[in-house]
Parts: sequence; structure tokens; C-alpha cells
Amino acid sequence: MKKKFKFTLAYQILTGLILGVIVGAIFFGNPAVEKILQPIGTIFINMIKMIVVPIIVSTLILGVAGTGDIKQLGKLGGKTLIYFEVVTTIAIIVGLLSANIFQPGEGVDMSTLSKGNIDQYVQTTEEVQSHGFGDILVNIVPSNIVHSMAEGDMLAIIFFSVVFGLGIAAIGDRGKPVLAFFQGTADAMFWVTNFIMKFAPFGVFALIGVTVSKFGLESLVPLGKLMILVYATMIFFIIVVLGGIAKLVGINIFHLIKVLKDELLLAYSTSSSETVLPKVMEKMEKFGCPKDVVSFVIPTGYSFNLDGSTLYQAIAAIFIAQMYGIDLSITEQITLVLVLMVTSKGIAGVPGVSFVVLLATLGTVGIPVEGLAFIAGIDRLLDMARTVVNVVGNALATVVMSKWEHRFDTDKKEEYYASLNEPA
Repeated sequence: MKKKFKFTLAYQILTGLILGVIVGAIFFGNPAVEKILQPIGTIFINMIKMIVVPIIVSTLILGVAGTGDIKQLGKLGGKTLIYFEVVTTIAIIVGLLSANIFQPGEGVDMSTLSKGNIDQYVQTTEEVQSHGFGDILVNIVPSNIVHSMAEGDMLAIIFFSVVFGLGIAAIGDRGKPVLAFFQGTADAMFWVTNFIMKFAPFGVFALIGVTVSKFGLESLVPLGKLMILVYATMIFFIIVVLGGIAKLVGINIFHLIKVLKDELLLAYSTSSSETVLPKVMEKMEKFGCPKDVVSFVIPTGYSFNLDGSTLYQAIAAIFIAQMYGIDLSITEQITLVLVLMVTSKGIAGVPGVSFVVLLATLGTVGIPVEGLAFIAGIDRLLDMARTVVNVVGNALATVVMSKWEHRFDTDKKEEYYASLNEPA
């Protein structure tokens, strides 16, 4: 029997993406496009941001209260951070090797490139650099949780939710009404998530339309080698590095990608990991990962496991050095790795995080920070690729941690994956 075609969310988002590119290309340079479409895209992004905090708080509290074991949580936290550090370091090294082997900055004529405005990132970088590592640790503990929620301060939200969940577990039966409240909140918010996803194709259409109309497709040509290298290296990292890790824990990376295809397409189109966080958490739980592992690992990964971002930062740093004719020694490149390992942590909530990290890093190895202005125009398109890697990396991390804790439900995973292959 012939399988009936179904116009799924993935196809709807892809249609919105293609139409957005077409409209943006046709009306390139027309300010009316941004005026009309930007509010649609902003409304969609805001709707997603609106539900992220309630979902993280409710699911994490439920997961922690269900476990109720501070030692087990501490063990999970320690293993998670070690895994994040190892994988992001590999990402930086892969980025450096790729840029050194293929040299995307060699022979680039800077006079043919247009400069973007990076003033907003410079200001943010100065604010970030004024806070040391000790300040990051202090800020994990919120003085006002309502303020932290309003700011979307993920680490503070996670800290509060973990402590609150442990408190509910400690008071036993008296905590059951509170748990029922958060269970109801989580269920309601996942319903809201599914409702908001119906608007995803319109949000994607608007956001892509604005991007293409502002920068045009011809802006890609002078920096085409950099774009191709970034995309090729990202694909290599997903298939070889993350695929290798997946194989080590008994998972096929392509199965994981198939499970998350809607979310990956949405993340790519919007350049935002936040847009897919609720659905990724929901799907990873269906995939066989325990609720407490999912609700702890994925939000924490948004601050500490940005594989795509760190990989891109390494390539971009070497690209700018090559463009200026600066030959970085092995010692300087090792310094770059060490600095990126530190600067890329704990500032995921900062807008244009990759630019901010690069601005905070380049000066330490003598690379002119103004070189970033030359790639600012195509940064949105590069951001689309690195967002996909970030999402795949964090989804895989939940599987790795679940396996490491011997709590991964293989039967549940097989059942869920089989359901995806059933005819509509």
C-alpha cells in the first residue's frame, strides 16, 4: 500500500524557509520587508521565550523531587560538567584543525568586504569581561528568583529548581499538593508548546525573509569559502565526533537526528536554541531518558555545552588571523584553546554570544578584534549552522548521561522510534 504523504511540521517549516528566502531576495534592500515581517518573527520568538522558564522550573522540580537524592544529583552534575568540558574542547580543536588545514582566510581581499556594526557586541563584551569566574559562581545563586526568571538566567533558575525540588522531597506527603501543581503546570505548558508550534512556519518565513532582504544572497560570495568550511566542519562534527560518541553508548546518531528533525529545522531557521528547548526536552524523555536527567542536562547544556558555537569561534579566530596575514604559533593556538574554554562558559543568555566570546578572546593572542566586523554580515547564516550542532550536542548529552547513570530505557526508545516509522 502506497504511503500517504503528510504535510508535517518539518515540511511546513521548510516551506516557510524557502518562501522567506524567495521574498527576501525579490525585495532585497526594501526596508518595508523588515517593517512588515519583523514583528511576526519577534512575536513567535517571544511566544517561545514565554514558555521556556515555566517548563524548565516545573520539569526540573518534578524530576529532582522524584529522585530526592542529593548525592545522586551531585554525581549527575559532576559527570555532566566533565562531559561538557571534554566535548566542547574537542569542538575547539576540530575547529582549529579545520581552519589550519583549509585556510579560509588566505587570499581574502578585505577591500571587497563590507563591514557590519559590532558596537553592541563590544559594549556587551566589556560588561562580561568586568565579571570574573568568581562572579559567575556567585551569580549561580539568585538573590531574587523572580528577577532571574525575568532575565532568563538559566543557571540561577536551575539552582533554585534543584534546591526547591529537594525541599519538596524532604517534606514527604506534605509536598504532594505542590508536586501536583507543578505536574499540572508542566502538562499545560507542553500543550501550549504544541499550540505555539503551529505558528512556527510563519515565524520562520518572517525571520528568514528579513535576513535575506537585509543582506542579500550576493553578500555570501566574498566569504563563500568561510561559509562552506563552517558548514562542512559542522556536518563532520555531527557525523564523526557526535556520531562516534553516540556509537560508544549504543545509539545511532541518525536515529537521534530523525527524532529531532522538526526541531533541528526550526532551530536552523530561527538561529535560536530556545525555540526548540521545550520540544527537545519532551522528545528526549520519550526517547528513553529519565525526566530529572533531561530537565537538568539540557538547560545546563545551554550554558556549558555549546559545541557548535565553540567550533565556529575557533574557525572564525583563525580565519581573521589569516585574513590579516598573522601566523599564529602552536603556543598561541594552545592559548586560544584555553581562553575559549573559559570565555565560552556561563554567558549563553547574552545576545550574539559567539561574537561576544570572540571579542573577549581575540585580543589575548594578538588578533585584531575589528576583523569581526567583516564577518558580521553573514553571521546570521553561520549562526543557523552552529545552532543545529548545539541542539544535537545537548540532546546526545542527555542520552550519554542517562546511559552513564544506567537509567536509559532502551525499550521505550525502540518503541518511540518505531512509532515514527509507522504510516500516518
